[in-house]
Parts: sequence; C-alpha cells; structure tokens
Amino acid sequence: MSITFRPAVREQLPLLLGLAGGTGAGKTFSALELAKGIAQGQRFAVIDTENGRAKHYADSFDFDHGEIRAPFRPETYTEAILAADSAGYPVVVVDSASHEWYGEGGCLDLHDEIMGGDQRKNITAWIEPKRAHKRMVTRLLQMSAHVILCFRAEEKVEVGTDDRGRMTVTAKKGLTALDGWFPITEKNLPFEMTASFLLMADKPGVPRPIKLPEPLQDVVPLDRPLNAKVGLAMAEWALGGKKRSTVAEKTEAVELEEELLALAETLGKKQQTEEAVERARPNPGFPDWLKRQVELAREAVATKEGEFA
Repeated sequence: MSITFRPAVREQLPLLLGLAGGTGAGKTFSALELAKGIAQGQRFAVIDTENGRAKHYADSFDFDHGEIRAPFRPETYTEAILAADSAGYPVVVVDSASHEWYGEGGCLDLHDEIMGGDQRKNITAWIEPKRAHKRMVTRLLQMSAHVILCFRAEEKVEVGTDDRGRMTVTAKKGLTALDGWFPITEKNLPFEMTASFLLMADKPGVPRPIKLPEPLQDVVPLDRPLNAKVGLAMAEWALGGKKRSTVAEKTEAVELEEELLALAETLGKKQQTEEAVERARPNPGFPDWLKRQVELAREAVATKEGEFA
C-alpha cells in the first residue's frame, strides 16, 4: 500500500454537532438557529421524528421538512440523512436522534428482539444493534452536508448511604453526564461529533459542552443562547481560511437584513419591506442596496418619517 502526504489545510470540513436536553431546554430552536447560520441564507432540511413538531417553527425559519416513523432502525436514519445530503441541502437537522437508540424499533428494541427473553443471549444479542449503529455513525462522518443531531436527555441519580447509614441521593456521574443529565443515545456518540452540548431548562439554549475542541472554544460563547451568529462563525471555521471573507460578508448581510426588518416592523412596514428584500436579493448589488435601506430605515425611525424599501 502506498500513501501520499500533503500539507494539512483546514478547508470545507463538514460539521457534526449534537444538542441534548430535557423538555424546555431549547434544543430544537437552538438547532434551527445554528442551521440558519451555517446554511448562510439557503434552505436546509429537517428530519423529524417528533410527529411534526419542527413545523411549529416554520414561520421563523426557511427549511424543508421530512418525517421518519417507527421502526427507528439506524438504517432508517441513514437513508433519510443521505437523501437530504444527495438533494444538496447544506445542513441537515435531525430531531430527534434519540429514537435511533431507545425509540420504537431502535437499537434497544432490536437487542431485545434478538435476545427473545433468553438472558443467556444478552451479550451476543448486542452484536447486530451495535454493528448497525456503527454503520450509521460511519456514514455520518462521511457526509458532505453539515449535520445537527438533537437528543433527548434524562436525569439520573444514584442512591447510596453515608457513613451513618442514612440514604443519600446524588446526581449520577458519567462520561457524557452533566449534573446527572445524560443524552439519550449510545454513550460514545457525543464524542464522535465535532462538538456536542447539553442544554438545560433553567437556561434554554445556553450550551454546556460535552465535547468542545480547543479551536472552537473561541467560536462558541458559553454564557448566552446559541444563535445564527454562532452558526455562521462555526461555518467560517469549517470552511477554512480561503473563504473567510465570503462568510464574513454573508454574516454582515444576515445581520443587516435582520436589523432592517426589525426597523421596518417599528415603522409598520414589515410586510412591504420583506417583499422588497426578496425582489432585490437576486441582484448583484443586493449588499449595497441592503446597507442603504438600513441607513434610510434608521433615519426614518429617528425622525418618524422618510422613505425606504
């Protein structure tokens, strides 16, 4: 076997991100915010296992929606994600990936089906579920699109006794656990990812890292909710140095557009401004037009008069 070595260049790396959380932790909204930023204005795909819950956010984000239903075999997830990748979506959000492990027809169910109630088969019954899961992970790591997996999380405790024989209840510890909260998935999957985070209901959307590589530590703030700007910054990092200026320009355009629409809403002109933005978007001079409209809108808000859009 021959192998050729070349200078290492960080360029166009696909992101594989994980967001885990219990009810009310903001994992779906945070995933959509990140996807919006990473997609840089393009529509992205959402694969929904939660009976269409992602569509609750259809008015806030531009995405195409697909559903998968039980049995939630690893190959079912693989086929759906590969279909989105083949369709050319820049980002694929999966909500929820937990079903692949513990949902109806998932890996735990497959293990029980193979074991058939015979405890003597408990160990060997894991061979096929783990093999299927491993195949799914391998395909995820080969994707061209960026992928964001949402996981449910559950709180676990350990019951013991203190030195006086009294019962104690403490948060269970584990490799992926934070304060007793565990992502519901195969225990190694959060570490297969580019980065993975736990979100908590007391601070929805604020990431607590399970895995956060050093190069991304300056990209992901840990004191505020995840948003599209963080997604854009992660996209810039993944694209590498050659395209940083392009991403920066797109970041500025997204921020200007958000400001313009907020100002237009203040002036009672949001709908007509949205229509004007869509008409102007295909034009090569759209960035300059957008800057001018923001300037006019700021003046209009300041004086409560003036024209823009």
